[in-house]
Amino acid sequence: MTLIKSISGIRGTIGGKTADNLTPIDAVKFASAYGAFIKSRNPNKEKITVVVGRDARISGKMISSLVANTLIGLGINVVDLGLSTTPTVEVAVPLENADGGIILTASHNPKQWNALKLLNEKGEFLNGAEGEEILTLAESEDFSFAEVDDLGTYSKNKTYLHKHIQEVLNLELVDVEAIQQANFKVVVDGVNSTGGIFIPALLKELNVECIELYCTPNGQFPHNPEPLKEHLTDISELVVKEEADFGIVVDPDVDRLAIVSEDGSMFGEEYTLVACADYVLGRLKGGNTVSNLSSSRALRDVTEKHGGTYTASAVGEVNVVIKMKETNTVIGGEGNGGIIYPASHYGRDSLVGVALFLSHLAHQKVSCKTLRDSYPSYFMSKNKIQLTPEIDVDNILETMASTYKNEDVNTIDGVKIDFAEEWIHLRKSNTEPIIRIYTEAKSQEAADALAVRFINEIKEIIA
Repeated sequence: MTLIKSISGIRGTIGGKTADNLTPIDAVKFASAYGAFIKSRNPNKEKITVVVGRDARISGKMISSLVANTLIGLGINVVDLGLSTTPTVEVAVPLENADGGIILTASHNPKQWNALKLLNEKGEFLNGAEGEEILTLAESEDFSFAEVDDLGTYSKNKTYLHKHIQEVLNLELVDVEAIQQANFKVVVDGVNSTGGIFIPALLKELNVECIELYCTPNGQFPHNPEPLKEHLTDISELVVKEEADFGIVVDPDVDRLAIVSEDGSMFGEEYTLVACADYVLGRLKGGNTVSNLSSSRALRDVTEKHGGTYTASAVGEVNVVIKMKETNTVIGGEGNGGIIYPASHYGRDSLVGVALFLSHLAHQKVSCKTLRDSYPSYFMSKNKIQLTPEIDVDNILETMASTYKNEDVNTIDGVKIDFAEEWIHLRKSNTEPIIRIYTEAKSQEAADALAVRFINEIKEIIA
């Protein structure tokens, strides 16, 4: 069992002993720290408001209740969106004039996990310094709770399914008419979480025929919820069987989007951002893009084709957003299927991604597979090494950087080594006790071989 405390929030497995897992006591402690942090940022404000929403995890209702009532105990008003998505909560925070937001979700982690994702008053993730401040507060447990007459209020708000969808439909580059006239037919895998509510509702507004697969929001994930090829055999088969135009797959909190082509092949989660960026950049000539160091070179190629500039950031949504703001980026995100479109908001949003992708396909008037084949072909291999307490990750990374110092080495986040035809990125995960090993090359065989080579080199260092 595991509890991971990082600047991006707290994530852990349900059950077990306190401080080792995400128990009710740990949930209350970190909700208290977040509430104390938000209050400290608004010392002269009479009442603080925080928006709370959750995915459909089995533990979600329990954790949400603990978090909401802890905030109320601190004198904070809570607006509860109930079953929601990460981007929906991000959209709701500024619309509610709230002072922050908490999403109860462990994203792509299996069902035994849950987490508190923490937002600022803009509906954006906290930065590193703010995250550290909350961790320090949690460790000190120096909280001052409200007296009985000063307790916060609790209210439910079920309007944000419609509000979020309407916000997406109102985006200038979302061509609602073109999509409605295209008569698309798609299969949606909502992994039995809130994507099964939100994505079909969006598609209905766009006159897209929707065949639902695993769209019952009961938290019983029918497969590993990370939207990778090896987990998506059911939707691949159903897309072909139903003769659908393509398939849509989201993770439990709906901030990652993967596409399945009409022949059942993977469009590639790396290429979700590439396709959406191609569409946006084609209408905003010279626009800039950002993705993280673990993302495909294909985004760089497409950006330069349209006359823009591509920039890489450290991994993590907050780092991508910071770099996007610095470079006046028109679209960016992460190669794991996370689309960040500033015209909407600075957060990964699968609803926005679906609408932009549909607009692109409607204008191109080609099949999903033909669209995918029009982009530069890169192949990625995503691997990991499980960590144990005795493994010195810093030593591994320093050794690799030194060994390959004559190559193009970037150490802003782990170690990325760029070779002429391929690259590898090694970094310690913020969400799991693992070292992530991402490689990319001109063929799958080359990407896999590069990964195996470095895994063996790491094992030699550990030994």
